[in-house]
Amino acid sequence: AEHTSSEGLASGSDPEASLGGESRSIDSLESFSNLNSCPSSDLNSEGLEERGLALALQGEYGAEDAKPTGVKDRAAGQSIYHIKWIKWREEKTPIITQNENGPCPLLAIMNVLLLAWKVKMPPMMEIITAEQLMEYLGDYILETKPKEISEAQRLNYEQNMSDAMAVLHKLQTGLDVNVKFTGVRVFEYTPECIVFDLLDIPLYHGWLVDPQMRDIVKAVGNCSYNQLVEKIISCKQSDNSELAGEGIVAEQFLNSTATQLTYHGLCELTSTVQEGELCVFFRNNHFSTMIKFKGQLYLLVTDQGFLTEEKVVWESLHNVDGDGNFCDSEFRLRPPSDPETVYRGQQDQIDQDYLMALSLQQEQQSQDLQWEQLPEGISDLELAKKLQEEEDRRASQYYQEQEQEQAAAAAAQPGTGTAAGPGATASPGKPSSGERKVKKEPKEKDKSKLEEKTKKKKV
Repeated sequence: AEHTSSEGLASGSDPEASLGGESRSIDSLESFSNLNSCPSSDLNSEGLEERGLALALQGEYGAEDAKPTGVKDRAAGQSIYHIKWIKWREEKTPIITQNENGPCPLLAIMNVLLLAWKVKMPPMMEIITAEQLMEYLGDYILETKPKEISEAQRLNYEQNMSDAMAVLHKLQTGLDVNVKFTGVRVFEYTPECIVFDLLDIPLYHGWLVDPQMRDIVKAVGNCSYNQLVEKIISCKQSDNSELAGEGIVAEQFLNSTATQLTYHGLCELTSTVQEGELCVFFRNNHFSTMIKFKGQLYLLVTDQGFLTEEKVVWESLHNVDGDGNFCDSEFRLRPPSDPETVYRGQQDQIDQDYLMALSLQQEQQSQDLQWEQLPEGISDLELAKKLQEEEDRRASQYYQEQEQEQAAAAAAQPGTGTAAGPGATASPGKPSSGERKVKKEPKEKDKSKLEEKTKKKKV
């Protein structure tokens, strides 16, 4: 259902005013199911389902929420999420961010529905409460109920609806999802999984055993995670050496795959997820919105720290370590914050560093060659003269470079003169005494050469 802006908590609005009214989520669901206007005798199975869904959402917030005096307390205790608007497939689309690294499957589910444009939000809406998210989800469930189905399908749907209602309140905290290590869509059956079936949202994981590791395959078998933990404990207490060995192998597998994603699982995910498919990825008790684009998997970035980062929308899932690459909404790698200046500045610095290193290398090679060509019988006076000539050459080269740099700067800014002052640079060709002193000091290598020549002379 497309809500008006008054239903959302818009930017700059009063939270208490936006949350006003008596139990908004209940009223919204009752408006769809007409529970207040329909006599109980006229309620068919459809009405009962909708009443059940309304009661399930009511149980999430408590019956006392309908009282006006409880509005302030309810708002204070609710989780508030910030909305990030992105340009998704040429359309402005909201995604829900979170300020805590919690499991929160509600956000993953809602972001799938938002990116698929199955749920719409008012433009410019910036924050939303957990209650309002549950309201949007409840309205979507009621609207997507199948119309023309067989009796068997209707009974199956009613059972799924009943199971989903029992766990709907857990969407804000965490669902009891128990993976099996044999397939990316294989989970132990729990009522929580029914929520994803009801919403027609695929749920994946990547914690698989490589079938080539036969000892691990044998130790893990068809166990779910909970069953495997129990098996490890049992095997450790067994006197049977074979069982004890399986327990050790199974425990090593869990320890070595603590990230809950294996490379075999990553390969299976890449081949199983359909191109462009929006789904939910479960890992480390965390639910993430996932998509496949041009053969590569991406996870939606929902960290509130990136709320204002327009270029950070997706993160690539290409290894098991979790260090993916950030991309924008069109899956382009995140560029530098200012491409025109940052990249050019970095490239200029690289060029300058390279030229400086090349110049120093050539200078060092020239010096080494000159020292090697010195005759053995050279006097101390001649050696000192050569050192002085070398230092004079360096000083001359240094001042020429300084003069060229100043001339280039003056050419770039015509008409501007350099005022003499405390910070003025000494004029070219007239070095200060401090500069002359520094230039007259021979390098350490030259000193060592001089000392070596002196020792030879004494001998």
